[in-house]
Amino acid sequence: MSLKVLNRRRFVGLLAGTLLFAACGADPDTSKPATTEPAVAETTAPADTTAAAEGDAASEKKMAAERIVSLSATATEMLYALGAEDQIVAVDNFSNYPQAAADFATKIDAFEPSVEAIAELDPTVVLLTYDPGDLQAQLEKLGIKVWIGAAAATLDDSYAQITELGDLTGKADEASGLVESMKSEIESTITSMELPDAPVSYYYELDDTFYSLTSNTFIGQLMSRFMLQNIADTAEAGNDYPQLSAESIVSLNPQMIFLADTKCCEQTAETVAARAGWDVIDAVKNGNVVELDDDIASRWGPRVVDLVKVVAEAVTKYVTAAKG
Repeated sequence: MSLKVLNRRRFVGLLAGTLLFAACGADPDTSKPATTEPAVAETTAPADTTAAAEGDAASEKKMAAERIVSLSATATEMLYALGAEDQIVAVDNFSNYPQAAADFATKIDAFEPSVEAIAELDPTVVLLTYDPGDLQAQLEKLGIKVWIGAAAATLDDSYAQITELGDLTGKADEASGLVESMKSEIESTITSMELPDAPVSYYYELDDTFYSLTSNTFIGQLMSRFMLQNIADTAEAGNDYPQLSAESIVSLNPQMIFLADTKCCEQTAETVAARAGWDVIDAVKNGNVVELDDDIASRWGPRVVDLVKVVAEAVTKYVTAAKG
């Protein structure tokens, strides 16, 4: 088994585990500002406005002086989109976008991060997708802040994480602008296209052992916006990342197939068509197998907009062909 495939298996397991953790009521954000601060400020006597302005400037300067280790490829993309890349001192080995992140000199293993290696970089904050073991406790014991941005369950979760990182890095205005831009592009892309008259069935492939996802997931909710109906929804009760069988996929005969394993598992429309028995599936017969970029499909940050546009283009092609 190749390293890419192994990492993909670990990604699927991590994704399911992270969402289950969140569903159990755990708060993934440990770095939110204390909510009591504004109330205290409101009850104090009016202060000199010049002093207040100087205090605000000092606060912004302090926020902008973070030294960040990002062990989340999604958070890394958010930081670059916010223009906060000058505050990054290291990224994880999966942070490969933009190119500057891929070329970053200092890389930390995301699955097995070394506390010692991180501490040597003298960071003020470490960004995580999840806590592998007791990493958070070890870092906080050293006086290093930890921000955890769990896998987003909704678009609003993604927007919230961008906002939090904007506050953290002193890029609040940039974060607000980015969120509004994403919202606008996503909505305009969907509302300006012709959607199918009736639900269109689809299969979404996470890897070449047929792991998929349901409509309850981040991706599933996005797909639903396009009148797409997920064949994995009834696969396994209580599991939003079920493993299907080749036989069940052929039997359910999806009208569209989306491949989110083109990099990890080198899957293409051609390899899918070559699978035993898959040539009878409508999606294969009619050329509706859509190749996605694995990274864009699994990092729910600024490039979600790109994913929406790819899906919109594929659905538009389907609708146009269906109408003859």
